[in-house]
Amino acid sequence: MTTPSRAGRNLPAAIGVGVGLGALAIVLLLFWRQGFVGVIVLAVGLSVLELRGTLKTARDIDLAWIPILVGAAATIVLTWPYGTVAQTVGVTLTTLACLVWRLFAGGQDNYLRDVSASVFVTVYIVLFASFATLLVRPEDGAQRVLTFLIAVVASDTGGYVAGVLFGKHPMAPTISPKKSWEGFAGSVTAATVGGALSVWLMLDGDWWLGALLGLAVCISATLGDLIESMIKRDIGVKDMGSLLPGHGGVMDRMDSLLPSAVVTWLILSI
Repeated sequence: MTTPSRAGRNLPAAIGVGVGLGALAIVLLLFWRQGFVGVIVLAVGLSVLELRGTLKTARDIDLAWIPILVGAAATIVLTWPYGTVAQTVGVTLTTLACLVWRLFAGGQDNYLRDVSASVFVTVYIVLFASFATLLVRPEDGAQRVLTFLIAVVASDTGGYVAGVLFGKHPMAPTISPKKSWEGFAGSVTAATVGGALSVWLMLDGDWWLGALLGLAVCISATLGDLIESMIKRDIGVKDMGSLLPGHGGVMDRMDSLLPSAVVTWLILSI
């Protein structure tokens, strides 16, 4: 049995999974950008199914998972040709479908609780993930998504290394005890450098704009991680799943990516 690292991860497994997923993303982005949209749909679908099981087991919450899955696929795919219009219509219709679905499934008890969770998942996962489709749509979409991924991975890796080596002062001990201010400093440094180099070399932008993008992504990724940690503490689970060795569940990797996709698209659009 492999001993977890100081940060609580099976490091060899985590690196192997990370490298494999990164290689798949790079190949699709370089040779078949539409295929990357399919990966987004798959990741969102797995996340929804993961949350369905976790919420049911932990709090007996019944997600309207079928409308969410159908709405997620339609919204994310149609955002490629129709952009923000598809996002707006897709999320709106998915929300309406969740309300109607739960109306006829499960009775009146806990109706508000179940539809609130379903709408939350629709916005938090489906809407946020669809911004990754917006990123990959333009002709330079591969470079935009790579910039986004590099900034997020740099933030996560820099924070992990600095936290393991120097972490002494907890950032949010009641939410995520292993996250330290020293680790956050490592995240800021790595994400800023990664963003600056990516925007300069791949998007022909000013390096200082890339540094600002990296800083913004670092903040959004950290907040996304803390938000999911709060959700897990609220429902009393350690990981959202176990599909990805060394990482936990799919949602345990999506937590920093989801809000960062929104932030990256906003900044690059401006």
